[in-house]
Amino acid sequence: MCGIAGILDLQARPVELALMHRLCEVLAHRGPDDEGYYITGPVALGQRRLAILDLAGGRQPMSNEDGTVWITFNGEIYNFRDLRARLEGLGHRFATRSDTEVIVHAYEQYGPACVKELRGMFAFAVWDQPRETLFLARDRAGKKPLFYTEMDGQWVFASELQALLRHPGRAREVDWAALDDYLTFGYVPAPKTIFRDVHKLPPAHWLTLRLRPGESGGPKVHVERYWQLAYEPKVRLSEEDAADGLLEVLREAVRLRIIADVPLGALLSGGIDSSIVVALMSQLSDRPVKTFSIGFDDQEFNELSHARRVAERCGTEHHELIVRPNALEVLPTLVRHYGEPYADSSAIPSYYVAKLTREHVKVALNGDGGDECFAGYERYAGGLAADRYGRIPAVVRRLAIEPLGRLIPAGGPRRSRLRQARRFLEVAGQPASQRYLRWVSYVQTTEKAALYSRDFREQLAGHRGESWLLEMWEQLTSAGLGPLDRMLALDVESYLPYDLLVKMDIATMANSLEARSPFLDHEVMDFCARLPAGYKLRGMQLKYLLKKAGKRLLPPETLARRKMGFGVPVGNWMRGELRSWAEDLLLSPRALKRGYFQPEALRQLVDGHVEGREDRSFELWALLWLELWHQEFMD
Repeated sequence: MCGIAGILDLQARPVELALMHRLCEVLAHRGPDDEGYYITGPVALGQRRLAILDLAGGRQPMSNEDGTVWITFNGEIYNFRDLRARLEGLGHRFATRSDTEVIVHAYEQYGPACVKELRGMFAFAVWDQPRETLFLARDRAGKKPLFYTEMDGQWVFASELQALLRHPGRAREVDWAALDDYLTFGYVPAPKTIFRDVHKLPPAHWLTLRLRPGESGGPKVHVERYWQLAYEPKVRLSEEDAADGLLEVLREAVRLRIIADVPLGALLSGGIDSSIVVALMSQLSDRPVKTFSIGFDDQEFNELSHARRVAERCGTEHHELIVRPNALEVLPTLVRHYGEPYADSSAIPSYYVAKLTREHVKVALNGDGGDECFAGYERYAGGLAADRYGRIPAVVRRLAIEPLGRLIPAGGPRRSRLRQARRFLEVAGQPASQRYLRWVSYVQTTEKAALYSRDFREQLAGHRGESWLLEMWEQLTSAGLGPLDRMLALDVESYLPYDLLVKMDIATMANSLEARSPFLDHEVMDFCARLPAGYKLRGMQLKYLLKKAGKRLLPPETLARRKMGFGVPVGNWMRGELRSWAEDLLLSPRALKRGYFQPEALRQLVDGHVEGREDRSFELWALLWLELWHQEFMD
C-alpha cells in the first residue's frame, strides 16, 4: 500500500527530480516507510511506500530484468504467488518476493489485459519504454484511487488530488457541474473532480498514453473498461448449497487477505458483515485476532455492545474508542486529506477507528461491500415495497394513505419507524428511478431551485447532477435487470466506489493503515451477483442468505438486530454543542460572498434544522464541508 505519482512530459523535456519530490512529499502519510524515484528524460515515476510484503526487497519503482518496463504501484495483489508461478513457467525471472514485480512481468506477458489476471486492489502506472507508452489501471471495485491532469505540457498523475495541486502549473478552478454533482450525491463521481480539467480514472478502467503524436497531432490517450459485474445468468443452487458456496468463497477471500509480513487486525462495527469477516479470521488464525471498534455517547448511534458480543464470541483482543462532539476538531485535517468536498459524516468515526487501529497493527480487514452484495440497505426493501404500493388504486393512495403520511412529524429520531414511513410515503408513488434518486440524494432537485443563486444556475448551463444516476438506471433497465439487481448494480457503480471506498481509503491511508475488504474480492462479488434476488432480500428481511450462512459463525442477536449503519449524530450536535459553530460557518460574510446560494434560502435551511422543525443534517453537512473545503483549497 503506497502513494504514487508520475509525470510524462509531452514535449519530451527532462523532468526535474525536485518536482517529483514536491508531488510525493504530500503523499508521505500513504507511505511513511520509504520513497523512491525513476526518472529518465521525459518520464518520472515516484512512490511513497507503506511496506507490507517483502519488506527488504519490495522497493519501488521497480523494473523487469532489462529495465525496459517500470512500475509504481499502490495496492495488494492477493493471487501474486499463483500468478508468479505461472509467469516463471513462461520464462520470466524474478528478483524479489513482492507482488509488485508480478505486475511488471504480467504486463510484459499480457499487455494491458494483465489487469484481468490480478486479484486484489490496485492503482498503478507502468512505463513501457520500447513502446513509449504510459499505462495506468485501477482495480475492479475502485478501492485504490488515481487522479490525472495535463498542465504546462506535462501529463501528471497521483494517488491524491493534493499531489497534483503541488505542480506549479496547476490552476485551481471549480468545476460548476462537479459542484452540482457533489450537492446532489455527497461526492463527485468519476471522471470528474471538483477541479476543472482534473480527472479520476474510473474503477475497472485502464488508460494508455503514447508519448509520440497520433494521427491528430496530439498524444494518443485511450481509456477502456475491462470489467463489469454480471448479475445474469442466475445460478441454480439450493439455499443450503448457496450458503456453503458463499462461506467457501468468503473464507478463501479472507485467507488471501491475512497474508502479510506485518501485524494485522480487523475493524469490527458489530454489524453482520464485519462480524463474519472477524469470525472467519478467527478460524484461520493461530492467535487471537485484534479487533477495533468506535462508539458514541448518543446511544442511537452506538454499536459498541454489539461489537463486544462478537469479540467475546470469537475470542478477539478487542479495543474500543468513544467519539464525542469535539471530534470535529479533526475536520480541517480530513478536508485536507479528501482534497474535494465529501458529505458522508461517517468520515469522522472512520478516521478515528483507523487511527486507533494503526496504534496496534499495520493492516486491517473490514466488511465493506457486504451491503452491496446482499441487499443490506433498507432502501432496497423500500424499493420493492414501493412497487407493491403502486398497485393500490391511485385514488385510495391519494385520498386515504398519503394524507396520513403528512401528519407524521418531519423530525424525531433518525431511525424511527414513523419517520421512515413518512419518507417512504413521500416518494412511494413516484417512478422507481425518481424515488431511488430521492433516497440517495443530499440536496433534492426542488431544494436546489430555491437554494442556488442565479449565477450558479447560469454557470450550470442546463447541467443536472441527477442525470448521471437516472441515465445509469435506464441503462440497467434496458439490460433487463430485475428491480433488486438494478438497485444493487447502481450502488456498485456509484455509492460504493465514490462514497464508501473513498472514505475507507482516505481514513486508513491518512493514518498509514492498509484496509482489506474480503466482500469486494471480485470472485466473491461475482458469486453474490448471480444469486437469485430472493436469496438476498426475502420479504423485508435483508441479507437473507448471508444471515443463514452466518448462523454457523455468529451469536443469534447479531443476526437478528436491525442494521444501524456507521452514522454520526451530527444533526444532534448541530442543535447542541456545535450550533453556533455551524451557523457562523455557513452564514458568515465570507461564505455568503462565494455566490453559490441565495442567502435567505440558506438561512431558512439552517434555522429549520437548528430550531428542531425539520431534520436537515444531510444538506447542512454537505454545505459545511463545502465551506471548509473552500477555506482550505481556494482561499
